[in-house]
Parts: sequence; C-alpha cells; structure tokens
Amino acid sequence: MIPTPDLSHLTSQDFDRIYEPAEDTFLLLDCLEEDASQLQDLQPRVCLEIGSGSGCVTTLLAKIIGAHNAIYFTTDINPYACKATRETAVRNAIHTIEPVRTSLTEALLPRLAGQVDVLCFNPPYAVTPPEEVGSVGIEAAWAGGIDGRQVIDAMLPYVEKLLSPKGVFYLLLINENKPTEVAEILRANYGLQAEIVMQRRAGREKQFILKVQKSS
Repeated sequence: MIPTPDLSHLTSQDFDRIYEPAEDTFLLLDCLEEDASQLQDLQPRVCLEIGSGSGCVTTLLAKIIGAHNAIYFTTDINPYACKATRETAVRNAIHTIEPVRTSLTEALLPRLAGQVDVLCFNPPYAVTPPEEVGSVGIEAAWAGGIDGRQVIDAMLPYVEKLLSPKGVFYLLLINENKPTEVAEILRANYGLQAEIVMQRRAGREKQFILKVQKSS
C-alpha cells in the first residue's frame, strides 16, 4: 500500500486558495494505486496532470512509477495551485514534477502531442451557472457550468492529441456529468476506448473514474 502523500505543509489558509483533497481526490488516488502494476509495466516517460491543485495526485503517481523514471508535468490556471504542487512534491522527496500555469494544456501543445503516457484530470465538475466558469481562483477547481461539463467538454478534443500510442487517461466524473455519454463521445468522435473502472458514493454524490486508451 502506497501512503497518501504528506500534505502537512499546507495550512487552512492554503486551502482557502486551492482545492483541498477530498473524496474525489482519494477515489483517483485509489484507482492509480489499484493500477500500480499496470502503470509500472507501461514504463511511462511523460506524465501529465491537468488541474493539479495541491499536487497530491501527481506526487502519488511519481511514487508509483518512480520519481526519476519519468517526467511529470502538471497544469493549473491558479498560481497558488502551481506553487502548492511544487511544495507537495518537495515535501515528499519528489524533485521531477514541473508545474505549468496554463489553462488546461494550452502551453504544452503541440510540444507534448502524442507524448503523454499517463494523463490525469480531476476536473471542475460541479453543476454551476455558466458564468462561474473561467475563474483563475479557487472557484476554477469546481465550477463546471451546465451539467458540470463545460470544462470537461473543452478538454475532450485534446485527449487523443496528447496520448501516446500506449497512453492511458484517468478522468474523474460525477453522475450529473453523464459519464456514459462522455465515454461514448470519446469512442465515437475520437476513436478511443473508454470504460468506467471505479465508482464510489460520497454523500449525495456518485463519483466515477473513466479510463481511456487508444484503440489497439
């Protein structure tokens, strides 16, 4: 069992500015840990997390794969999240994580096109008024607009462009995001394999992990 990354360096003041790991984060961590052997066998060279927040997910991923076995990029529109991601990595003796402040993957394409072996995204998925989408503050961590899908749908066209031939994408969704519909969009529009591999109820929220790969 791989320990959850140490976040003791982050304070309540930090979590006023960045997303504090919660049930959705832990579901994604559990899925990565369950797939640890597969991820190690994949021998990834480039890993990318979109919307890294505290940096907890990529730090765990680096522990699974090996800090020096791959390059780890993260993105976040929130500058405090980029800072927290780097601090979390260092706190956990991981020195190969490179946070990039950008919206989704704008600053990394076309540079990383076809290069990403492991892609992770715990998106802003909450159903909110459309005008709440697009903040650069902590609201960016949860405001998903109509069906909680505005940011998710904006990201979907980039998945096929980013993934390497052996790449795998882990996407967290909730029931309101219509995960089976998202999977069908990825299959029908982009020729990707997509299946729900883990799900859990957190209070009134039902959360899912969609695992996406290029068709063999």
